[in-house]
Amino acid sequence: MATRNRMPPWHEIFKAPSGHELLIRPIRPEDGAPLKAAFSLFGPEEIRDRLLQSVTELSDESMQRLTHPNPKGEITLVAAENETPGDAVVGALARASIVPGTREAEYAILISRFLIGQGLGRQLMRKLVKWARGKYLDRLYGDVLEANVPMKQLAASLGFKQVPHPNEGSGLVRMVLELDPGQ
Repeated sequence: MATRNRMPPWHEIFKAPSGHELLIRPIRPEDGAPLKAAFSLFGPEEIRDRLLQSVTELSDESMQRLTHPNPKGEITLVAAENETPGDAVVGALARASIVPGTREAEYAILISRFLIGQGLGRQLMRKLVKWARGKYLDRLYGDVLEANVPMKQLAASLGFKQVPHPNEGSGLVRMVLELDPGQ
């Protein structure tokens, strides 16, 4: 019987049209230092657009939370070089977290300006949707700046609907995907 070359769960090789080959995988504690170092690859507009805040570096507390997700209620994926965690440059981050006391999760995706427009955001979003469905959640949502047209278009192409943000006048819209656990 032939040995199958299978990757661990949530691992996938992503080949971008630009020729970049990245490994999409769950974040590891060892990714903290490379992620912190690669944070400069994310422009200030990208950070503000995806994380809804202006920061120039990740705090140690934020890094600890990102690199140690609670598997019962959150997932954090990275797209990194296919190297040993801790040595691999991280080019993208996708996170979903169940809102306590609900059957919904909130997502955020951050992609380096060098990888935008390569289809990586779509692939990461698909994985977050798959995770949310696997948790039998009712919905997955993300808050997006009104001006972030690419993210709104990406989410809409995957079935997300744009709804008014609960904080009226915040400059944000909420992109919501109603999940059917039977899908």
